[in-house]
Amino acid sequence: MAVDAKAVKELRERTGAGMLDCKKALEEANNDINKAIEILREKGLGAAANKAGRIATEGVVQSYIHAGGRIGVLVEVNCETDFVALTDQFKEFARDIAMQIAAANPRYVSREEVPQEDIEKEKEILKAQALNEGKPEKIVEKMVEGRIGKYYEEFCLMEQSFVKDPDKTIAQLLNEKISTIGENISIRRFARYELGEGLEKKVDNFVEEVMSQVKQ
Repeated sequence: MAVDAKAVKELRERTGAGMLDCKKALEEANNDINKAIEILREKGLGAAANKAGRIATEGVVQSYIHAGGRIGVLVEVNCETDFVALTDQFKEFARDIAMQIAAANPRYVSREEVPQEDIEKEKEILKAQALNEGKPEKIVEKMVEGRIGKYYEEFCLMEQSFVKDPDKTIAQLLNEKISTIGENISIRRFARYELGEGLEKKVDNFVEEVMSQVKQ
């Protein structure tokens, strides 16, 4: 069975295991990411993979306020012990994640959270765009899959480039922290608030304003 290159990339980011080990695990797991993680754990490969099954119920709810109070973020970042939760290294990581959410505005933590109906709707839009661009229909499907990958990179926190170091993703940053701290760490959920978001802002009609003054 052919191994999906994108799956290899994702597995490496999530486990920190080597490329060849990830490829072999995916071959054995028939491209099932979660099953491949279990295979790597059983073989003792990958620092993050070895810790992925350990329960992380401690941690912090970190806040971040940006741009003079115009953007606010709350994010829950979990670890295994309250001792680690109190360390400066863990707190700094949680602050970085909150700042990332404020700056990059993700919608989901990971691609597994994206509702399937949203993906299907996005695929329909991307397919229509590709056809309108005059692309041959036989290559449109491959183009759509590639652009869906960009969709995940834009809206899924774990696949975004880290704003403080664009050469690494948030998943890679997370795995680095797991390796150095020595505990399983997970980003569980977040909420992002932007001032005025979802509200219709008042637009003054200059002509009506002038006319009202003339009539007075």
